Amino acid sequence: MIWLLMRSMLLSLCLVGVAMAQMAARPGREPVAVDRIVAVVNDEVITLNELHARLEAATAQLQKQGVALPARDVLEAQMLERMVIDRVQLQLARETGLRVDDAQLEQALQRIAANNKLSPAQFRAALEKDGIAYASFREDIRGEMMIARLREREVEARIFVSESEIDHYLANAAAGGASEEYQLAHILLRAPESASPEQIQKLRAKAEQILDRLHKGEDFAQLAAAYSDAPDGLQGGNLGWRPSERLPSMFAEASAKLNVGEVTPVLRSSNGFHLIKLLAKRGGGALPAVQQTHARHILIKVNEVVSENEARHKLEALAERIRHGESFAQLAKLFSQDGSAAKGGDLGWIYPGDTVPEFERAMNALAPGQVSTPIQSPFGFHLIEVIERRLQDVSSDRRRAAARQVLRERKRDEAYQDWLRQARDRAYVELRLVER
Repeated sequence: MIWLLMRSMLLSLCLVGVAMAQMAARPGREPVAVDRIVAVVNDEVITLNELHARLEAATAQLQKQGVALPARDVLEAQMLERMVIDRVQLQLARETGLRVDDAQLEQALQRIAANNKLSPAQFRAALEKDGIAYASFREDIRGEMMIARLREREVEARIFVSESEIDHYLANAAAGGASEEYQLAHILLRAPESASPEQIQKLRAKAEQILDRLHKGEDFAQLAAAYSDAPDGLQGGNLGWRPSERLPSMFAEASAKLNVGEVTPVLRSSNGFHLIKLLAKRGGGALPAVQQTHARHILIKVNEVVSENEARHKLEALAERIRHGESFAQLAKLFSQDGSAAKGGDLGWIYPGDTVPEFERAMNALAPGQVSTPIQSPFGFHLIEVIERRLQDVSSDRRRAAARQVLRERKRDEAYQDWLRQARDRAYVELRLVER
């Protein structure tokens, strides 16, 4: 702990020294704005300039959504806490070996551009026109991808779905009990992992005060941006459209009792206190359709003889040969190092959850006929080609598997918030937004 404090003090002194040198070099001129440290997170710092850059982006987004802005100091405090939580997650990702390489990042950027109906060059120009540096945006996306992968890896192990839960879900689905979709907004006041009774009572009182302000007509999105500890808080707390079966159980049960426009009483969970507003409601399907993907791959394993770089470069060379017209199937027969090689790498029809997350995520991002860049999984490196997709009626076993997946997704948000609270509490964090 002492070395963390010493390091942060040295960093502060460095920034002060730079500022003094700048002022001394400009005698008679107006004082210049000085950057400073506003938070220490383990052995890293967050500066005021970083905070202001993120704040400007969030402010622009809230204005675009028509959300009334909270007071500047309130929004600053919310954004700083958001940045602290992001920094904690990125540190954990790096410490545990998670990486997003440039090829994977470029694929993600191309998808973002395509979703905006722009070419990569047009998308870059649009960002720069809005005053967003492309290099900074690129690294922000890399960070978001690392956090998403960390969440997937750390949270999945915490989720357990019992057979009785699956039975209950399928019985409700057959009776039409899971036919609604909800658009919700959410405010979370997160409780520390080892909160005292006094802290819990203080949080509950704060939640009740926010509820009272809502009843008096204040805007839910503005209060979410000002007070919510959830990741979506700075987007006004809007969770978007979700089928009831994909909501946390507490949210689904509370939403079913609301009319559109109403807000729940204060709800208590292991993560803290919640307020939920029903924005809209519509009919939906009881059990989501199951999409199958017909895919094939080429696998190069990593071992004491073949390094990660060698495996990646070998697949890059094979991908180049495929782009020049060689047969994926023939190359799979020659080079793939698993049982599918004899079938040209053909994996048959794949259900959601049949493959490891890294493989499934990359496969789902491909259009039919498209070949991935080299993708790393626990088995090695893969080239993946999607041949076709279909929606398929499923057997009883597959219906149970689909129900299990839905129930896992329902529990995922709550498990993530629980894990995030513990990660934040374990980190050394010193907030310096208010100068002493």
